[in-house]
Amino acid sequence: MNSSESRGHLLTEQSNPASQNLDSLSALEIVDLFNQEDQNTITAIANARQELAATIEAGTTALGQGGRLFYVGAGTSGRLGVLDAAECPPTFCTPPELVQGILAGGAAALVRSSESLEDRPEDGAKAISDRHITNLDIVVGITAGGTTPYVHGALQAAQARGATTVAISCVTAEQVPINADIDIRLLVGAEILAGSTRLKAGTVTKMALNIISTGIMTRLGKVYNNQMIDVSVTNSKLSDRAIRIICDLTDLDRNQAQQLLERSHNKVKLALLIAWTDLEVEPAQTLLNQNNGNLKLATQSQR
Repeated sequence: MNSSESRGHLLTEQSNPASQNLDSLSALEIVDLFNQEDQNTITAIANARQELAATIEAGTTALGQGGRLFYVGAGTSGRLGVLDAAECPPTFCTPPELVQGILAGGAAALVRSSESLEDRPEDGAKAISDRHITNLDIVVGITAGGTTPYVHGALQAAQARGATTVAISCVTAEQVPINADIDIRLLVGAEILAGSTRLKAGTVTKMALNIISTGIMTRLGKVYNNQMIDVSVTNSKLSDRAIRIICDLTDLDRNQAQQLLERSHNKVKLALLIAWTDLEVEPAQTLLNQNNGNLKLATQSQR
């Protein structure tokens, strides 16, 4: 599918009847139309719930056994993967290599269009090889229209190396079959601006990636109740959040929480375990390590 004619049948390329008069609408009517069409993203996520859950389980298994999570894409799809990967270290205190975004064209493509690079499957395969992906890893290929050669090349190379593969697209399997272990179809319909998949397709992809990464990290024990107990304390905002989390989950006042956080080397999870068990810093850290960093399991083991 290299010609515009061959892609014209795709759901992501079709003209949306609801926006036929887009260029005649008032500003308020444009906003209302977007709001109406964006409701489709919620339905699309609901319809893909089983596949999203399967991806969370597969990702939890992969990362739990020492693997990594990779997002692969070109253009908007690739940038969304990079964005989600970049948010994991500050939110969940993960090392940068644990969740990685692979974008066709590299870092330069984050701020400058490089869509021509998406047509080279060999580049996608090379990206997989360069990162020494193995059977322990999970690779999520993101392609709104389902046809991006760069993504297909990456998925094929990842499969050859035994990695778990996931495909995220916004077209039906009948239109574009994709060979992957988990096939996520986020069917939001034609865009308001025909073919502009940075709109609904981009929005629903961001929603899916939010669910996947947060779900995996939660299953790995980086969340307690609904609090980000592995938050990386790297600035004043995050320091304030860490102190509030400790206050919310203990009987400590703000000053006591701040002192405990400092004593715990700015590790919220460690501070909470100390507050709940009265252990000293080193024994508490040892207990966390013995429970693979899972705070609930570490706490329960002391009861």
